[in-house]
Amino acid sequence: MTLLRRWSIWALLAVTLLGTLGPGVFTGDPEAQVAAPFSRPAWTPGGGSPPLTAFLTTEKPAALVSWRWEPPPNVTISGFLRYAGQLERAEILWSTPGGKTFVLASSKDTDTLRVDIDGRDMSFKRSLGLSPFDDAAKALFPEKGTYTIAARPTDGIKEARVTLDIPGKKWGLLGTDQRGRDVFHLFLLGIRVSLLVGITATLLAAVIGLGVGLSAGYAGGLFDALVMRVVDILLSIPTLPILMVLAGLWGKGLWQLVFILGIFSWMGTARTVRALTLSLRETCYVENLRSLGAPTFYILRRHLLPEAFPLLMANVALGVPAAILAEAGLSFLGLSDPRIISWGRMLQEAHGFGAFSTGAWWLILPPGIGIALICLIFLDIGRTLEEMSDPRLKKEMAR
Repeated sequence: MTLLRRWSIWALLAVTLLGTLGPGVFTGDPEAQVAAPFSRPAWTPGGGSPPLTAFLTTEKPAALVSWRWEPPPNVTISGFLRYAGQLERAEILWSTPGGKTFVLASSKDTDTLRVDIDGRDMSFKRSLGLSPFDDAAKALFPEKGTYTIAARPTDGIKEARVTLDIPGKKWGLLGTDQRGRDVFHLFLLGIRVSLLVGITATLLAAVIGLGVGLSAGYAGGLFDALVMRVVDILLSIPTLPILMVLAGLWGKGLWQLVFILGIFSWMGTARTVRALTLSLRETCYVENLRSLGAPTFYILRRHLLPEAFPLLMANVALGVPAAILAEAGLSFLGLSDPRIISWGRMLQEAHGFGAFSTGAWWLILPPGIGIALICLIFLDIGRTLEEMSDPRLKKEMAR
C-alpha cells in the first residue's frame, strides 16, 4: 500500500493510459499534413489564422469566407460540380471584398467540372494572371473582409462537392512540426515508444544481470573472479560510442535498439545481485540446505531468488530512465528507425529543421518535458522500492 500512496504510481498510470488510448482519438495518419508547417498552438496569443474549410454543395452553390488575418500560407480546392446537362462553360469564381473576381477553375462543353487545385502550382498561378514567383494566397487574400467562392452558373446543378481548405498558422494543442504534422499526435505516439523501449530493455538487462549475479555470487572462486573482471571491463567502456557502433552495424530497428540497450545495461544489476548472494550463501539455512543435498538450482530458485526480487525490482525501476535517455540520445543522433515516432526523433527533427533557432518552442518542450517526467516517475518508484526492500534507507532519508 505504500507504493500506491506515491504520486509516481498514479502519474505512470495516467501516462500509460494517455499513450495507449490517446492516439485512438485521432483518425488520420500521424504522418499526414494537417496544417501549415511550424503552425503555433491554437491557444497561444498573437497573430496567425486558424485552419478554415468552406464547402460548395447542391443546396449551397456559394459560400462566404470571413477573413481577418494575414494571407494564409496556402489554398487548396478539390471536388466537382455536376450539372443536369452539358454546358457551354462552367466556372468556380472567387470574389474579394474589393470587388475583384478570379476564375479559380473552368471547363467548356461538359456537364462536369472537376477541381484539384493547389495554390503553389505554377499552372494555377498562371491561370490567375500571376508570375510563377508570386504568392497565389496573397493574391486571393489581399485584405481583411468577406470573400465569396461560388459556382457559375448556379442553375441546373445536379450534384456539387467542392471543398476549400485553408491551412492556418495555428493548430491544435501543440501546433505542427516542420512537415505540418500534429505535434500532439506525435507526442502521444512517443509515449508508447519510450515506455516500450525503457521497460523492455531494462527487463532484458535485469534477466541477464540476475542470472549472472546469482551464478557468480553462489559459485564464488575463480568463476566469480572472472565474471566480475568482465563486468569491470564492460563498465569501463564508454557506453554511447559502443551503442552508436552497434546501431550502425545491426540496423536501426526498434527491437535491435532494445537488444543493444539490454546487453549493455545488465552489469550494475549483476554486481548488486552478486553482493546480496554472497551475503546469503553463508547463512545458516543455506548451509543446512546444502548439507541436506538440496540441488543448487533449487536453492537459487526457491530461496535466493525471492530474497533478490525486491532489490531487482528497484534496479529495474531505476534502470528505465537510463534506457529512455539512451534511446532518446540515439534517436537524436539519427541512429534509430526513422519510421518510428519517438521523443528523441522529434527532437532530432526539430533540431535539423531549425526549431531551436526559429523559436518553435512547441517542437522542443513537449518531448523534452515528456522525457524528464518519465524519468522522474521511474526514479521515484525505484527509490520507493529501495526503501521497501531496505528500511534503513527510509530512516536515513528521515534524518
